[in-house]
Amino acid sequence: MRRSSQQGSPQGTRAPARPVQQHQQQEQKASPVASTPDKQQPATRVPEKKIVDTRKGGNVNLERYDERLENLAPDRADKMQTGRQKIQNRATQRKAPNFGNKRRQEEQDKLRRLQLEIAKKTPLTVKIPDEIGVGELASRMKKTGADVVKQLMKLGIMASLSEIIDHDTAALVAMEMGCKVEREVLVTIEERLINTAEDKEEDLVPRAPIVVVMGHVDHGKTSLLDRIRSATVAAGEAGGITQHIGAYQVEAKNSLITFLDTPGHEAFTAMRARGAMVTDIAILVVAADDGIMPQTIESINHAKAAEIPIIVAINKMDKPSANPERIKQQLTEYNLVSEDWGGETIICPISAKTGEGIDHLLDMVALTAEMQELRANPNRSAHGVVIEARLDKGRGPVATMLIQKGTLNQGDVIIAGTAVGRVRAMTDARGQKILSAGPSVPVEIIGMSEVPGAGDEFHAVADERMARELAEQRKHENKLSTAGGNAKVTLEDLFSQIQMGELKDLNIIVKADVQGSAEAVRSSLEKLTNEEVRVRVIHCAVGAINESDVMLASTSNAIIVGFNVRPDVNARDSALRMQVDMRMYRVIYDCIDEMEAAMKGMLSPKFKEVALGRVEVREVYKITGAGIIAGCYVTEGRVSRGAQLRLVRDGIVIHEGAVGSLRRFKDDVKEVAHGYECGISIEKYSDLKAGDVIEAFIMEQIKV
Repeated sequence: MRRSSQQGSPQGTRAPARPVQQHQQQEQKASPVASTPDKQQPATRVPEKKIVDTRKGGNVNLERYDERLENLAPDRADKMQTGRQKIQNRATQRKAPNFGNKRRQEEQDKLRRLQLEIAKKTPLTVKIPDEIGVGELASRMKKTGADVVKQLMKLGIMASLSEIIDHDTAALVAMEMGCKVEREVLVTIEERLINTAEDKEEDLVPRAPIVVVMGHVDHGKTSLLDRIRSATVAAGEAGGITQHIGAYQVEAKNSLITFLDTPGHEAFTAMRARGAMVTDIAILVVAADDGIMPQTIESINHAKAAEIPIIVAINKMDKPSANPERIKQQLTEYNLVSEDWGGETIICPISAKTGEGIDHLLDMVALTAEMQELRANPNRSAHGVVIEARLDKGRGPVATMLIQKGTLNQGDVIIAGTAVGRVRAMTDARGQKILSAGPSVPVEIIGMSEVPGAGDEFHAVADERMARELAEQRKHENKLSTAGGNAKVTLEDLFSQIQMGELKDLNIIVKADVQGSAEAVRSSLEKLTNEEVRVRVIHCAVGAINESDVMLASTSNAIIVGFNVRPDVNARDSALRMQVDMRMYRVIYDCIDEMEAAMKGMLSPKFKEVALGRVEVREVYKITGAGIIAGCYVTEGRVSRGAQLRLVRDGIVIHEGAVGSLRRFKDDVKEVAHGYECGISIEKYSDLKAGDVIEAFIMEQIKV
């Protein structure tokens, strides 16, 4: 029984060995492939796999196996696929658990608390520009506006959300509230487009000086320019030159000199108004027989304001009445002392008619330029100033430009003020076409989109699209500045500007009816100088206030004081447009007292003058019983019976008084409007002449 159980047991170790060996021996005999093994395989309990070698031409019916597999696989494959999808779905569910609303809310709160803890540990970095609004600062710090306002109040600053604070204040608030501060640098379109980098010393080369000729009317400015041009140009070219450009170049002592052929005061005021310092040297032309005249004084003051050297040319030396020593004596009154008398001013006696002294004058200009060491870098994008511009019917906008730095090439894109264009053609002073121009060379170009303004700076740029964007931005800024107006110094805000330290020099222009009054007003005003502010009379002359005075006052931020004079129409309009403060006085003590009170902050005028209109006297009639009647035409505004009248003759105030009578034809009227004729008499005054101007005004009380 024990033996039979061992034979029948599947766990026996020796019973299955013999059949396995017999089976292997049968396979070795039957199979030719495995008939010659390297060595005898050891006996094992695991059945060996059947190996089918198809490399040596063995024919295996694969179709039979494929068919069998297709018959067996579909049901099992479907079951396997279904099981795989279930497993994938379970894995997906594990990755994104579907919590309920309450659970999701708890997770979000936990995440938010974690973020707040991280934010507390790492301070927020805030970028702050030079100026920033309180509301914008709160937004950048991710704080409420109330918190920022509260912090400002702790620092002693009362500011609302809409107010602007400076960088230092904003940085202090941000640091107090636990933020890290960085200065934000704003790069404008202008900074990206226009290259304003300073030139290296090794890149600079000498350039020609730019000279402007100034002086009184009929003292020989044009004759001098014509003589210089004809004397320095070859005879064959002299006849063919067309002076169609506002500047030209001449050669003297193997060096070029650029002359601006524009009126002196315009060259300074219009260009200085835009901050463009164009000229290097001023030649002041004084007639040897006339001496110093009002426009000569004006030219001297403009040149001094521009801080450029002055060379005096005493013209008309060929006349018998020429007296150069008297001119030198007069020039000393304006701090222009001749070198002969121990001063520093170069004075050259010349004659534009005969050519006497012209070469010496040019040598002095070249010497002065050499002492100034004028240099520029030609190897950069062009930068310069528009001398003049006009609209030509055939060629469109035409601009005369003076290059100060770099080289301007044909095809360059340039921007001048609000005008953008590409240089289509370029001509020099002789009218010849050129392809490029370097520093101190005047050229005339076409191709601008619009006519630029005289004195506008121009730049050659690389990106035309960005240049047009900048031009649009400038137009918008000009519109805003015109609407808002720029802050000029006035007597009303004089004291506040002095207190804030914004005003160190009070510039004043004095215009009077006679020279004695002008000098008296000047000396009295200059005595008002104190420790905080210095009173400077930058221009003092005789005559009516004109547009040039207003332009000089605008560029120098000055107040115009008129003593017994009135502004002309153009000057009045310009002063209103440029917001220049003009003060008119008839008593010198009123002028001094008001100026002194303004400097002390005690200026409180009780009345102000309101202009009603202007009337021009056409004829003067003498009527028995009525006296002198002026036949007038109302050119501006209106004139009424209750108005005050001011009689002005050649810009000088002759008389002030009340209306005696006001008539239309034979009827007394209360008022006469613009465009109508009338008859006017002035109370207790009869010295009326045709051509006089009568200004009607009333005095209104100012409500305090």
